[in-house]
Order: sequence, then C-alpha cells, then structure tokens
Amino acid sequence: MQQHPQRRPAPVAPVPLATTPAEARKLAENLMDVMSALLGIIERETELVRAGKLREGMALEPKKSELSRRYVGAITHLKASQKYLHQTAPDLLNTLHRHHDVFRAMLQINLTVLATAHAVSESIVRGVNTEMQRRNIPNTYTAAGKRAAPGPRHNTPLAVSRSL
Repeated sequence: MQQHPQRRPAPVAPVPLATTPAEARKLAENLMDVMSALLGIIERETELVRAGKLREGMALEPKKSELSRRYVGAITHLKASQKYLHQTAPDLLNTLHRHHDVFRAMLQINLTVLATAHAVSESIVRGVNTEMQRRNIPNTYTAAGKRAAPGPRHNTPLAVSRSL
C-alpha cells in the first residue's frame, strides 16, 4: 500500500476588508464587542475558579471557545485592514490598542488564577498519593537497623478521573 502525503491548500492572504471609514468603524466595533464579551466570560470564570466553583467555571467553556474563535477572526480581519486603518484612522487604531492592552492584562490575571488552581489541585493529588503509598508500605528494617526501602511491588496505583 502506497502512502501519499496529504496535500494542504496554500494559505490564502486575507483581503483587506476596510476600504471606507464606515467599514473601518464597523470592523473596530466588532472587535471591541467580541473582546468585551470574551472579557466578561473570562472575568466570570476567574471569579468562579477563585471561589472554588470549578464545575460552574467549566460550564462557561463552550461560550468561551466560541468567543475566542470570533476574536481570532476579528483580529485576522483587522490585520488585513491594518494598513488602511493606519493611514485613515490612526486614532481608531490607537483606541483599539489601548482596549487590547486592558484585554491582555485581564487575560493574564485569568491565566494566573487558572495556573494557581491547577497547582493546588496537583499538590492535593500528590499529597493523597504520598499518604496512600505511606500507608501501604510495610515497616521493615534491615539487619543494620535502618528502615528498609520498599520495592516497586508495594506501590499502589492511584487512578484519577479528570472529568468533574
């Protein structure tokens, strides 16, 4: 059986979308709307994770994914029109940059909270595992009176379900 490498279509350069001031304004408003909606979801997720309500935070994932997809699309369209915006509406571009800087700062806070929650949960699982292993290891001593190191057959596997 012959294997043929899969062909990938060549990437198509995005066509600038904004060619009039009205289109530029609409493009900017769309991006700001998407960022605001995504920021609202991210702030809610951060609050829930900080409060330890992980299930509720995970319920926001589909909406967050959809808004993230729309955000990437809006950024792609903006990049395609950046030259036009820079020439005709630099104040609009500056406003978008400021709004995006706030957006990035809030994302960083969210990522920090999520990383902390991950580290705490990992620490808890490791602590449970250590305690399980300690309880299952027999207390034996060598001829020299030192505690014997247990062999791998005394380790008890720990199974963790990642779904909540």
